[in-house]
Amino acid sequence: MAYAERISLVSMPGGGKSTVGRHLARRLGWAFLDSDNVIESRLGCSIRSYFDREGEDRFRDVEQQIVGELIQTTRAVIATGGGAILRDANRRALRDRSIVVYLRSSPEDLFRRLRHDIKRPLLQVADPLARLREMHALRDPLYAETAHFSVDTGRPSVAHLVNMILMQLELAGEVDPDGVSPNPGAEPPTPSR
Repeated sequence: MAYAERISLVSMPGGGKSTVGRHLARRLGWAFLDSDNVIESRLGCSIRSYFDREGEDRFRDVEQQIVGELIQTTRAVIATGGGAILRDANRRALRDRSIVVYLRSSPEDLFRRLRHDIKRPLLQVADPLARLREMHALRDPLYAETAHFSVDTGRPSVAHLVNMILMQLELAGEVDPDGVSPNPGAEPPTPSR
């Protein structure tokens, strides 16, 4: 049976992609790649400062290039930037070359998580909750179109979210259940031959 070679996480900003992705990768014994971290490393500056200096279109060009590179990696969990799905090329690449999981959150839950965040350029406005509602209305259909699976994040623990994702992936035959670590801190078991 051919299992998935990579899993990509998509969601609104603050949806938990980095945190959940790190834990999911650990449980699978895979690499974890955060596209925003790779972008900042490549640019040599924060996304916010690049965004302010060069504008959103230039940032999206860089993001598309990085997504295209990361999606070549095998045995990896990839956390995408919240706006990566705005480009059709990214949506196609993610859906065609990985199993995409949408971590779905309400704008109100996102606002609760992000109300003190100063790093996200699109949320540096007078009314961040209204901005999150606008972004959610635009992006939610794109996340849903791109995703193979969706998980409502709400208020469950990270461990619970990872278990829910793994259960969906195992039931769909996308991951080898014998290769999944039974607890978050353990190394993945060695497959029997």
